[in-house]
Amino acid sequence: MAESKKILVVDDDKVFIKLAENDLTKEGFTVIIGQSGKQAISLARTQNPDLILLDINMPDISGGEVADALKEYPQTQNIPIIFLTALLTKGEEEKRKNMIHGHYFIAKPYDLKALLKEIHKYI
Repeated sequence: MAESKKILVVDDDKVFIKLAENDLTKEGFTVIIGQSGKQAISLARTQNPDLILLDINMPDISGGEVADALKEYPQTQNIPIIFLTALLTKGEEEKRKNMIHGHYFIAKPYDLKALLKEIHKYI
């Protein structure tokens, strides 16, 4: 049996994390949880996820800063990142062509089907 793909989910909202963890686990992914930008960097370096779902607005360092930091490490620079944000509406999502900092993003609350479609583009 093939090993399940690992997704690092990073968000400071515990309710959102639980929802995403449940949805992704049901889809067969192994889910790693982080609740801060600093934790995201550490977990990405030690757990080697196949993809990162990363909140943009976090209390310690922003998702954009996390993405920039991960580009500096050879073992993390090629991990795909999908940003998650409650800061933009679905309309703004379409206007921006779903890109922030050169990474795809999805507005929260997310549509599971759309999220899975994006995840499967990368892994």
